[in-house]
Amino acid sequence: MGKLKRQLYAAFSVCKADRELVTLMMNDEQTITRAECAASSGKRSILIVDDEMINLDLTARVFRNRGFRVLTAANALDALVLVKENNPEIAVLDYMMPEMNGFSALTEIKQQFPDTYVIILTGRGSERIAVELMKAGASDYIVKPFLNQDLVERVEKVLKVREIEIRNRELLVERDRLVGEIATWNRELEERVREKTNELQRVQGEIIQAEKMSTLGYLSAGMAHEIRNPLNSIGLYVQLVKGCPDETERLECLEKIEQEIKRIDGILRKLMDAVKRPRFHLRQVSINEVIDSAIELFRSRMEMHRVRLDREYRKIPPPIQADPLELEQIFTNLFVNSIEEMTDGGVLGVMLEQDDDKIVVRVSDTGKGIPRENVSKVFDPFFTTKTSGTGLGLSVVLRIVRTYNGKIEVESEEGKGTVFTVSLPIPSATAN
Repeated sequence: MGKLKRQLYAAFSVCKADRELVTLMMNDEQTITRAECAASSGKRSILIVDDEMINLDLTARVFRNRGFRVLTAANALDALVLVKENNPEIAVLDYMMPEMNGFSALTEIKQQFPDTYVIILTGRGSERIAVELMKAGASDYIVKPFLNQDLVERVEKVLKVREIEIRNRELLVERDRLVGEIATWNRELEERVREKTNELQRVQGEIIQAEKMSTLGYLSAGMAHEIRNPLNSIGLYVQLVKGCPDETERLECLEKIEQEIKRIDGILRKLMDAVKRPRFHLRQVSINEVIDSAIELFRSRMEMHRVRLDREYRKIPPPIQADPLELEQIFTNLFVNSIEEMTDGGVLGVMLEQDDDKIVVRVSDTGKGIPRENVSKVFDPFFTTKTSGTGLGLSVVLRIVRTYNGKIEVESEEGKGTVFTVSLPIPSATAN
């Protein structure tokens, strides 16, 4: 060991860093031996490449002493074989080497083994060389002479940078994987949405068809019920006519038959009104004029029943595109219902206003009101609590209101009266 010490001092007497390495080797021989004998698994790995064997040995000992798994090579060609076989985390290359210099070795390592980071040791402190090295992929370079502590610190910094960059690459790969998965999920979700949308449209079509058939059956049943009564009466009167010798009685029976026939005709006309028909007479209609026209139709009836009119036009809305006869039918049906509820007098209230983008008309009466259990049924075809009538008037009103994308609501309290509220949208082009 004494001979080796003298050789080391003689060979590196010009280099302070190398003298430090020698001192370390002499004073810490037991630690170095332990480091060399320790298991290499889980250690950070470093490749040291230098054609000067003493430099190579001393540098290797420094890093083994610090817990690294150290690989060594005396030339760049052997170094490339070691990198390929061991994939070290970092390589420390001497710039000046025979056969292949450090720059060429750097280029080969970065092209083939990008996860091995490289530090170049050079005795040439040229800025041009430094720029070329960094462009070629060097993580750092150190100009000789240097303190081995500087080399260790540079290696530690490069390892930290390597860890961060590799982690970033892994995160980018994971991000790309997740983006791909998300794209796949989105495609699958879009496909499922399309399938569910198609299924929903199919089900909706089936529901609409079922509702149409249900409505048709309901209307048919109601019409049969309404027509059956006058038909039964006609049958009875016919039998009476056949067996009645008295001419006067026969004429009375014939008159009754005629009345029942008119009753059937009225039912059929109401039913036709309840069926949606195309609107061929659309024009600009002022709702206040339609209401006024409908009121005039009932002026004499209101006087006969001592019904007082309370008309209030808070804000007259702009005209809308509509069939005036259809709109008039709304209010004539509402007025009929209200007046018939006030046979002993009362107040027919008509209020008109514009609420933002819709027309609002409230028709109220001070009649006896609608029983709570019947309020939800008033728009059903053929529903009526009156001794006469078809029960189709309010169903016609509902159909017309919905034709214009409006809505109708009813509020009632027994003993106090009923309020119908009709709301019709105003097209944005005409809304104030």
